Amino acid sequence: MRFWTAALCGILVSIGGSLQANVSDAQDLAPRAYLITPLHSNAVTLTYSLFDGSLLFEGTAPITGATARAHAVIFSYSRSLGVLGRTANFTASLPYGVGNFRGSVVGAETHAYRSGLMPASFRLSVNLIGGPAMSVAEFRKWRQKSILGISFRLVPQTGQYDSSKLINWGTNRWAFKPELAYSQRRGHWILDAYAGAWFYTKNPDFFSHNQFSPGINTQTQNPIASFEGHLSYDFRPRL
Repeated sequence: MRFWTAALCGILVSIGGSLQANVSDAQDLAPRAYLITPLHSNAVTLTYSLFDGSLLFEGTAPITGATARAHAVIFSYSRSLGVLGRTANFTASLPYGVGNFRGSVVGAETHAYRSGLMPASFRLSVNLIGGPAMSVAEFRKWRQKSILGISFRLVPQTGQYDSSKLINWGTNRWAFKPELAYSQRRGHWILDAYAGAWFYTKNPDFFSHNQFSPGINTQTQNPIASFEGHLSYDFRPRL
């Protein structure tokens, strides 16, 4: 198998997503997220997600029967590097969303269209066990067994946001996600298991200065635990 140190480029298409009342976050389903690659490898990834279904506002606004059909395209760039002799990976993602939203506001049917940037995302992962930093020549001789890794994801206060509107692509707050991961290969099979948690800062200007809430509202969110597992199979090399 040949390896290129200049670039490893790929196009990934995935279907799936979730959308909340004031934010659309692509589901964080990532098999082999701690995959080992040679030092200085690069990857360009394009992801497409589709959401089509109901919205739950949980009493934050007088809206009932809300539905949405939203599309999100995420452009990501990843680069492998070494951290204290261990293999690491840095990924930056920039998503763009387009969606139509419908619902009844105080009994009146209402339609909203949104198109704009969603919050950017930055992720750094480091393999603690089973993943030493390797050149291309060393990587060709290496075979995965067990991998233990950690990662930290940062979602800054970015994306399209208007405090007078309930439906926004941006969240007007910061989010952080530390994660611990384990990966085990048995022949052609690879088992991945991740455990982490999302933490959020306050949104100091949520759905404010509108006819339903003329003042300034503060939105808070409790931490959310995250658990994820994948079982994948290699049919043959390169597939």
